[in-house]
Amino acid sequence: MLNPQQNKVIYSGTGRRKMSIARVQIIPGSGKLIINGLPGESYLQFSPNYLRISCTPLNILGLNKEYDIYVKAEGGGLTGQADAIRLGLARALCSINPENRLMLKSEGLLSRDARIKERKKYGLRKARKAPQYSKR
Repeated sequence: MLNPQQNKVIYSGTGRRKMSIARVQIIPGSGKLIINGLPGESYLQFSPNYLRISCTPLNILGLNKEYDIYVKAEGGGLTGQADAIRLGLARALCSINPENRLMLKSEGLLSRDARIKERKKYGLRKARKAPQYSKR
């Protein structure tokens, strides 16, 4: 997709994890990460773990300073959002060059983590927690 303001190509991908959704757009640039209008470091609370998780696809392909990443993340917490950003970024990189897909797939970055919160059942207090049983 062509951005009319800057005349640059935009590649996009969507990632989901738990209740989080991240819409990722990458543009050729200097390697900055912007999440919801804030610098990535401050949005992810300067956590090196979250930053490492979010940028894993770029590190594997060796494209650290090649693209600017713009993310709109919503829902869930920081862990879910970081994992959603990682999946969205991996999908966007696949749209740039189909050869990237082999490398990202072998690292397990293109698979959606389907674990979500289990629903509450009737007669129980939570999804599995039952009321205390009294024999007498």
